[in-house]
Amino acid sequence: MRWICHPLDKEKVAALSSHLGISAIAAGVLARLGLTDPDDANKFLHPQLKNLEDPFEIPGLSQTVTRLRKAMSARENIVIFGDYDVDGITSTTLLTSILREFSVHPRYFVPQRLTEGYGLSRKAIDRVLKEGAPDLFIALDCGTNNYEEVAYLRSLSGGSTDIIIIDHHTCKGTLPDDCILMNPCLDCEIDSPSRDLCTVGLVFKLVHGLLKELRSDGDEIASGIHLKNYLDLVALGTVADLVPLRGDNRILTKTGLRRLGNTSRRGLIALFEVSGIVLGEEVSPTDISFKLGPRINASGRLNDAVVPIEMLLCDDWGRCMSAARRLDQFNRQRQEIEQKIILEAEEMVEREFSGLSGLVLYDPEWHPGVVGVIASRITRKFHRPCIVMGAEGELAKGSGRTIAGIDLLEILESCSDMLKKWGGHPMAVGVSIEPDRLQEFRKAFHENVLLSAQGEMPEPELEICSWVQPENISENLLAELDSLHPFGQANPEPVFGLHGITLAESPKVFGENHFRFKLSTGNNTTLSGVAWKQADFLPSKGRPIDMAINLGWNNWKGRKYPQARLLAWRPTEHTHA
Repeated sequence: MRWICHPLDKEKVAALSSHLGISAIAAGVLARLGLTDPDDANKFLHPQLKNLEDPFEIPGLSQTVTRLRKAMSARENIVIFGDYDVDGITSTTLLTSILREFSVHPRYFVPQRLTEGYGLSRKAIDRVLKEGAPDLFIALDCGTNNYEEVAYLRSLSGGSTDIIIIDHHTCKGTLPDDCILMNPCLDCEIDSPSRDLCTVGLVFKLVHGLLKELRSDGDEIASGIHLKNYLDLVALGTVADLVPLRGDNRILTKTGLRRLGNTSRRGLIALFEVSGIVLGEEVSPTDISFKLGPRINASGRLNDAVVPIEMLLCDDWGRCMSAARRLDQFNRQRQEIEQKIILEAEEMVEREFSGLSGLVLYDPEWHPGVVGVIASRITRKFHRPCIVMGAEGELAKGSGRTIAGIDLLEILESCSDMLKKWGGHPMAVGVSIEPDRLQEFRKAFHENVLLSAQGEMPEPELEICSWVQPENISENLLAELDSLHPFGQANPEPVFGLHGITLAESPKVFGENHFRFKLSTGNNTTLSGVAWKQADFLPSKGRPIDMAINLGWNNWKGRKYPQARLLAWRPTEHTHA
């Protein structure tokens, strides 16, 4: 792994530090995010709801509000169809909750992953229409690339069903017609502030616009709704969907995480309990990524994603706890399935495909509901784009993940004539293909990945935000870093480098494969540190090493103290960058 640290403009960093009254280290983190203007940096450090962009700037939002108001006024039959991941589930919960405030009770549906597949499929439409064609059908987190399915839905309803699509996926072909499409990715402005929003963020903006109009018309119900109370759902969906945490996403997520930690939603409180999260304490993006999100996702991957929606909408504590325990059990099953498949997939790569630049892995026995997680793990381990597939009916279906600099949508566009269906984001995609074309696709995928990498796959890199001295690490610095939270996409947790460090005592191994260490920070003080899953490669006492660390707090038995988390270390053999 290559350590890199790109130089910063020292004058700009110093000016930012002076203007904001923060350390040069914190100012350097802001500069790396492109925030060298003091006003922009100050807004980033102190995000406020009043700085949210005008919701009516989002393409399709005004038409959506108008059509939704008509449906609410006429008490039309409304169906909300949300995808089965956390973004789709929180989107469906949010919109259903708001409509219920106005005594409008939509039916809600989620695709059944194992029998209907991903998103808006014909089988899912057939199931929805068994209960009758609705007056208004609202698709959430899917639909942009469902030209044929939208036409199919309208044909079955005899043209009587109006359709709204609220989605953030990139269009890869012909757009659905004769419907309202609210999707910021269709905006011709590449830098449009709304393009980073996931679907739950878009639904929040829709609700914001809806309530603004209703309040201006004197609607008492709208005036009594406090949108802040729904930001727990927005933070949950936004963090889980791995969208950039900047602009409106940063404002909504930072405010929403505070709301999430003190949520009054009984379904979330029950989920906290089974996940080991204490109500009233700060909830971090890591809690969402590794505790809450996987439990919600597991239901849709293995069973029925309606379970978490019903839990989030429910006020009965007993039913909420029952649902939360079911989600926890699904998650345990998912972990067992994943662990088995990961071992098989790793062996497959090493045995058959170690020379390929892009990996396409398939086994008809692999559970299609967990292949996205497997693709992420394989991509990280082998540092290569990877698509992992299992069997669904007569097709091979799965998910793909990639590395920095390799756009999966571009790769799949080059192979599209081989695929039955495909779509997603540059970093994550879904794919289906006939099994007898897998070998052909595997070869084309490898060749196009190599072409995208200009003939040579990039070496894994560890980007150092800045090199610091141990004596620079203090509680004041950690307090400044706290203001940079939440970390995530487009705002990565800063990695700090320490050069020529010697450990005064040998690391202490604990657990299965972890170790603790201590660093002297001067004035007879020490900084404790922890290294997860690295005990098979221990630094030696007294030997100069370089360290790459994250900095944060460790809360233990009512005490809070600074802690370093070791990401990597190397012997000090040269001058750092």
